[in-house]
Amino acid sequence: MSKQDGSSRQVTTGPVDDSGTPILHVDMDAFFVSVELLRRPDLRGKPVLVGGTAGRGVVAAASYEARRYGVNSAMPMSIALRRCPNAVVLRGDYRRYTEYSGRVMEIFRSLTPLVEPLSIDEAFLDVSGARRLHGSPAEIAWTIRRRVLDETGLTCSVGAAASKYVAKVASSRAKPDGMLVVPAADTVAFLHPLPVSVLWGVGRVTEQSLLKLGLRTVGDVAGMPADALERAVGPALAGRLARLAAGIDPRDVETRRVEKSIGHESTFHHDLVEPEEIARELLRLATDVGVRLRRADLLARTVTLKVRYADFTTLTRSRTLAEPTDVARRIYEEALVPLADLVGDGRRVRLIGVRAEHLRAAGDGAPLWDPDEDWRDAERTIDEVVRRFGRGAVKPATLVRPAAESAAPTVRDGDAPDGHGPDDDPPPGLRTFW
Repeated sequence: MSKQDGSSRQVTTGPVDDSGTPILHVDMDAFFVSVELLRRPDLRGKPVLVGGTAGRGVVAAASYEARRYGVNSAMPMSIALRRCPNAVVLRGDYRRYTEYSGRVMEIFRSLTPLVEPLSIDEAFLDVSGARRLHGSPAEIAWTIRRRVLDETGLTCSVGAAASKYVAKVASSRAKPDGMLVVPAADTVAFLHPLPVSVLWGVGRVTEQSLLKLGLRTVGDVAGMPADALERAVGPALAGRLARLAAGIDPRDVETRRVEKSIGHESTFHHDLVEPEEIARELLRLATDVGVRLRRADLLARTVTLKVRYADFTTLTRSRTLAEPTDVARRIYEEALVPLADLVGDGRRVRLIGVRAEHLRAAGDGAPLWDPDEDWRDAERTIDEVVRRFGRGAVKPATLVRPAAESAAPTVRDGDAPDGHGPDDDPPPGLRTFW
C-alpha cells in the first residue's frame, strides 16, 4: 500500500506485493548538505547551499528548504542567492563526502554483492539472491534506510521495482527519506500518470517537442503512434521512450562498471584571453584526468578538448592516439594541438575541458612500443607520494604559482565540490615536476 501527500511525494506505508521487485535504487537525500549538517546541526531546517560564492561559483548541493525557492544543483550561486537571499552557503569537503559514501556503499554490499554505484551518493542493488538471509525486497529496503541512519546519521530514499528505470523513478518520488515499492503488476499504472520529464533521455528540448504534440504524461507517449513519435524525436529515441513508457528495461545490475569516458572541465571566474594561462589550466585538468585513469586502471585511445567562449559558443576537438594512454603528460600534449587553433587573437574563453574517451582496461594487451613509459613511471611514483602525503604534495611546476595569479576555476565535471584541486596553494616543502 502506498500514499501520496500534498506534494508529488509518494511512499509505501503498508503491506505490498514485492515478490517481483528485486531491483532497488538507493539515493542519499541532499547528500553534500546532509553531511555538512552532521557537524552543523544548528543549520537544520534552514536553507543551506554547498558550493562556491566567488565569481562564477555554482551550487553543488541544496537543502530541501532551499529547493523550495527554486534553487537546485549546478545553478550559478549568484542566481541561487537572488532566489534565496537568506541561504547559508558552506564550502564543500569532498574527502568527507567520499568517506561517508564509502560507509554507505559498505552497508549495501553487506546485504547483497550485486551493487552498482552510479555516483558518490546513489546505487542500484539486485537483492534477488538475498531473500533467504535478509528478507523480501521491501524488508531489505527498510533495513537499508534504518542502518544508513543509525550508522551514519544520514537519510536516504529507496525505490523497489522490477527494473532499474522504474526503481530510480520510484526513489525520486519517495524523496526525501522515504521508500516506494512498485509492484511488477502495477508498473504501467504507476508510470503513465507521471510527466514526460521522468523518461530517461527527455531533456528540456525533447520535453518541449513532446509538449507541442500534446504529450504531457508517460501514458500519452505510450499511446502515441510509433511513426508520429519517430518524426518528433527520431527513430532511436522514439523506440527507447516507447519501451520505457511501457516499463520495459531489461538491463541488469552491473557490479563492475567500465566508464565510457573520464573528464574534467572548469568555468573561470573571469574570462581568460592569454593562451599561456589557458594552457596552464589545461595542464591542471589533464593532470586530474590522468590520475583518475590510473586509479581506475584504464587507458584512453581518444583525447577530446572542449572550449567555450564568452558568448557561450562551444567547440570540441578530438585526437586519436597511436597507443592508448593513462599518462597526463600525453593527454595534455595531445589537447594542446587543437587548443592552439582555438585560443588567442583576443578571443575570451569562459570554460575549457579535457576528456579521455574510448577507454579500455589497462591489462587488455600491452603495446609493442610505449612512448610514454618514462612519464608513466614518474606519474605513478607521484601517485604514491600523493597517496601517502595528500593532494598538493606534488604537482607540475607550471601549476605552482601565487594564489593571486590563479584563474580560480569553478567546480565542474569531475572536480571536488569545494573547488579545490591540484592548483591549491602549495604547502611548505612542495616538490614539483614538469
